[in-house]
Amino acid sequence: MKTDIGIKDQDSKVVAGVLNKLLADENVLYTKARNAHWNVEGPDFHAQHLFFESLYSELAEIIDEVAERVRSIGHYAVGSMKEFLELTQLTETKYKKNDSQGFISELLNDYESLIISLREDIKTAEDNNDAGTEDFLVGLLEKHEKTAWMLRAHLK
Repeated sequence: MKTDIGIKDQDSKVVAGVLNKLLADENVLYTKARNAHWNVEGPDFHAQHLFFESLYSELAEIIDEVAERVRSIGHYAVGSMKEFLELTQLTETKYKKNDSQGFISELLNDYESLIISLREDIKTAEDNNDAGTEDFLVGLLEKHEKTAWMLRAHLK
């Protein structure tokens, strides 16, 4: 059934593309946070194990919200690892040691990269007359900025 929510088909297609790229990025970031949770070692293990769990738990909710936003504007959400890896801007890192500082530094770089992209995505949503996605992305930007601040605080 055709989605008739006041956004031109071409505009919603552009926004869905932006959201699917974001969905890929969030899934890769989720996997990296899970990896940190599972593999962190060192004297701060317990605290960091719990911290990384809080990160991937929040990301799991965000992933669902992004996918549902794609669906709500009339498109399909990407959902395979192959698609995620084709669309993501993030890269995988092979760690020499599994210390919290290394994991936190890598995650911080990814969050900051996503924050920069989100600023562009907000403009794209605005340019394509999708105020709902624009608002959604602003809220997500604020969440990621807070997480980046927390990650930076760990590195001081």
